[in-house]
Amino acid sequence: MRHGKKFNHLGRKTAHRKATLSNMAIALFRHKRINTTLAKAKALRVYAEPLITKSRKNTMHSRRVVFSYLQNNDIITELFGPIADAVGERPGGYLRIIRTGYRKGDGAETAMIELVDFNKDYTAGGTGRKKTRRRRGKSSGSKAAPVTVAAESKQEEE
Repeated sequence: MRHGKKFNHLGRKTAHRKATLSNMAIALFRHKRINTTLAKAKALRVYAEPLITKSRKNTMHSRRVVFSYLQNNDIITELFGPIADAVGERPGGYLRIIRTGYRKGDGAETAMIELVDFNKDYTAGGTGRKKTRRRRGKSSGSKAAPVTVAAESKQEEE
């Protein structure tokens, strides 16, 4: 039974799981994007998003709380500097998980997890067009444009 199971234990004891998530969070904040398994990416999102939220308030207390999770001064400087500036007023959802297929060796589902504000292809600051992963339906050019009431009355006057 899964009574009280609130998160994925990732097949590890507590200390190993904390060390794994801490190391993955450090790599994510350093490189802005990492590839891992889907289960680890989902666990990392739950672990890292509260740290990013804490980094928005640059106080000594929040720095010490985040340091207790990561234990890396260089990453703390990065997190409270450029990353905190980039997330700005975003109300949450700092990380994006994109599934990338299955690993050849063991068939594990892999995913790429990245910081949302550091991918110029998906944000408005890039090409001007937001990319999506959904397919487009039929082209909108084939549909007839709806006639408005003002246009109908104008046609009747002529």
